[in-house]
This record gives sequence, structure tokens and C-alpha cells, in this order.
Amino acid sequence: MTSPVSLSPAQAAARLAEFTVIDVRAPGEYASGHVPGALNIPLDRLSEAVPALKSASARGDLLVVCASGVRSTRACDILSAADIDAATLSGGTSAWEGEGHGLDRPEGGGATWPMERQVRLAAGSLVVAGLLVGVRRPAARWLSAGIGAGLVFSAVTNTCGMAAVLAKLPHNRAPRSAANLNATLDALQG
Repeated sequence: MTSPVSLSPAQAAARLAEFTVIDVRAPGEYASGHVPGALNIPLDRLSEAVPALKSASARGDLLVVCASGVRSTRACDILSAADIDAATLSGGTSAWEGEGHGLDRPEGGGATWPMERQVRLAAGSLVVAGLLVGVRRPAARWLSAGIGAGLVFSAVTNTCGMAAVLAKLPHNRAPRSAANLNATLDALQG
């Protein structure tokens, strides 16, 4: 398996009309702002979309996007294993917006923190809670140790179980007006 082609925001913007853009963030993150024309297929649902993405890639190039480029690189690896070529946006939507390119913000989409920031808040809060409660109940320090071990595992495997759990929270779900995954897959098949 080769590493995916990584495009800078300027390179992607120059060719945006040539791409089918797939945003692999949680629906709430996607609704808070995405690359124009991007379709939302959350990373944890990507395997369901492989047949539709194979069909779409036969018609043109795929560009996979997330907040920072980490999840989109992982998605490109998954797609590569299924013989689907895709490029990733270097730096994700953060870099895209940082270079002055606009984001589409659907009506009803709120400002949701990027998943990486949500994970840092949850992990940090749990570590501090474990240490504070551990002053009176030493066994509570195991919570901090468990979170630390989970972060190490996350770094080594380039996966994040905490992000998968946080993605299911209500504020990370798409607003009712957003297209569901089946509609997105139908659009890709077309």
C-alpha cells in the first residue's frame, strides 16, 4: 500500500471542480463548515461506502478531507486497500480556511469543535478527575492511567476510540436538514 497523494489547499482549490470531495468528519463537524461541494461520509461508516466510492472514483478523482488531515489520510489508506485511489487535503479544512478559501456552512449547522479538540478536552478532564478523586480514593488514579494508556495506544495505532465514542454524541450528529448517508451514497452511485 502506498501513501496517499497529499494536496495543499491551493492545489486542491485550483482543481476543486475535478474532484468528488468526501469529508470524513463526524456529521456535526461537517455541518459546522466544509469544503464546497463536499459529501459527508464519517470515517466510522466508510466501509459501507466503498462500493459507491468505487463507482464515483471510476468517473473522476476523489479528494478526502477532514479537520487536520489525520482522518483523511486514514480514510485514503482504507480506500487504497479497496483499490480506490484518493488524494487527501493536507492540513484539512483548518488549512483550507486558514489560506482564505471559503467553507460551506449549511443552515442549522452549529459551531462544533473539531474532534481532536473534543478528545483533548475529554481526555484531559478525565485525567484531572482521576487525580483529584485519587487524593481521597487512590484507586481512582487508575482512571488517569487508563486514559494515558489509551492515548499511547491511539498514537501507536493512529486510531482513536475516544473520538469514535464522542462522534456519537448529539452535538456531533448532523442537523435534521442534512442529507443522510444513504442519500449521499445514492448521489455517489449516480
